[in-house]
Amino acid sequence: MGVPLYQAKAEFFKTLGHPARIRILELLAERDHAVHELLDQIDIEPSNLSQQLAVLRRTSLVSSRRSGNEVVYSVSVPEVRDLLLAARSILSGVLAVQGELESELAGAPVPSAVS
Repeated sequence: MGVPLYQAKAEFFKTLGHPARIRILELLAERDHAVHELLDQIDIEPSNLSQQLAVLRRTSLVSSRRSGNEVVYSVSVPEVRDLLLAARSILSGVLAVQGELESELAGAPVPSAVS
């Protein structure tokens, strides 16, 4: 029997659970990048970038190809772009709600302590 869908989704989101991997996917969603271009855009050690790219390759979210003496990465699943946009939209909504709550809290009278 296969893995339940909810478990596969949880594993998928774990894969996305690292800031460097999200940044890599954001950059690759714009266009293909050589490794040195990714290093220029992400404040990360080369060995760490290599590890993060390996995780994304293992999950088939990115693919690589040789171009001369460079390795160029690209997004394998175009829907990743949609996911990143959806995440941005969700975060904008969450932050708006939190901002409203903060505004309400800032304007609310402070209850006095009862002794």
